[in-house]
Amino acid sequence: MVQPLAIVCYERLMPGSQLVNRLQDLGYRVLALSNPALLAATARRELPLLAFVDLDARGDICGEIERIKADSSTAHLPVVAFAPDNRPELLDAGQKAGANLVVGETNLGDHLEQLLEQALRVD
Repeated sequence: MVQPLAIVCYERLMPGSQLVNRLQDLGYRVLALSNPALLAATARRELPLLAFVDLDARGDICGEIERIKADSSTAHLPVVAFAPDNRPELLDAGQKAGANLVVGETNLGDHLEQLLEQALRVD
């Protein structure tokens, strides 16, 4: 059976490594990126099922989300962006950049299965 691929782009060990482990437990292959500048190019090359992006990472993470959404080969890719619950400005920036779902870290950990279902839903 082929495991779906998820990209997880994060710098902070928590919640990034926890997310990687939970996705693996749910049957996903996970490609972890610690350099946000590689996100859009990696998405084009690897063609994942979805991407999780830590908005609290250094670099132009919102620009990478915009590049994913502007490229015809990756525009369909569901992007779930997350940030610390106490950083609403990051959540707002992720939404403006085009992330499909933008959530606080608490919701990410507590509701991962529901977030996956919502991100992968075909309307």
